Amino acid sequence: MDFNYENTEIQKQTGGKIVRKVSIKKGKGYKSVSRFRNGKKVSTVRKPIHIDHIKLIKQRKFIPGLFLDCTCREKTKTRKNRK
Repeated sequence: MDFNYENTEIQKQTGGKIVRKVSIKKGKGYKSVSRFRNGKKVSTVRKPIHIDHIKLIKQRKFIPGLFLDCTCREKTKTRKNRK
């Protein structure tokens, strides 16, 4: 049985906006988080959704912490800090 689902959430902040997307097509799904600053895309993280989470979405249940692992890695080293 095929299950298709799409949802987009846009969260506007003072510095930019965050777009969270969930898309499920034919039983397989992806989640993505995109960050925009001053109208330009800064980063996008896209990961597959776990099968158990797809079943919960199908039952219309809320999944707390679905996007917690879709965080962008901040730069820790610069050219000056490498030495």
